[in-house]
Amino acid sequence: MAIGFAVAVFKVGPALLTDTLPISNGQYFVFVEGLVRVAVFVVYLTVLSMIPSLRRVFQYHAAEHKAINAYEAGEELTPEIAQRYSLIHPRCGTAFLLWVMVVGVFVYATLGRPVWYWLIVSRIVLLPVIAGIAYELIRFAGRHSENRVLMTMLAPGLWLQRLTTREPTLDQLEVSIRALREVLEREGRVEPTDRRVEVMA
Repeated sequence: MAIGFAVAVFKVGPALLTDTLPISNGQYFVFVEGLVRVAVFVVYLTVLSMIPSLRRVFQYHAAEHKAINAYEAGEELTPEIAQRYSLIHPRCGTAFLLWVMVVGVFVYATLGRPVWYWLIVSRIVLLPVIAGIAYELIRFAGRHSENRVLMTMLAPGLWLQRLTTREPTLDQLEVSIRALREVLEREGRVEPTDRRVEVMA
């Protein structure tokens, strides 16, 4: 149901909405469709950010970012140290979703403006291809976060994370660190006794 909702609201919906506009040029149609899709996404996140019950979810989202930022900086992972790090991360899922929409503009531009039924099919069938390209882009960005030109290009995705993150508490950071430690141990990247991933008892 969640996947169906996402595809309907963020992929098919904007395409059909734009299809009602008197646009004959295929590339212009795809560009307007992309703007509509991004606008819907930003409004959706803005509404979510105003729901009080989701504040705790956004705090855990930020705690995840802080823990990963601290780990990638080579720090010992404690809640107090992780708290000093940014709640923004270039490989965030929020930024990934924005890049899916941006990459989609370039991919869909090759198709022009098909009839409505092929419009729906193309937006669904090409989604894995677009998601794959966007995924590789944010992975590349994560490996070159010191590149100012690249970070400037990624800035909109980083700004968007302000809607889905809130400053976490130390307890929430401890939970995030424990989760990160489990992942790192399972992947064999650290030993269970690695001091960089110790947390409070």
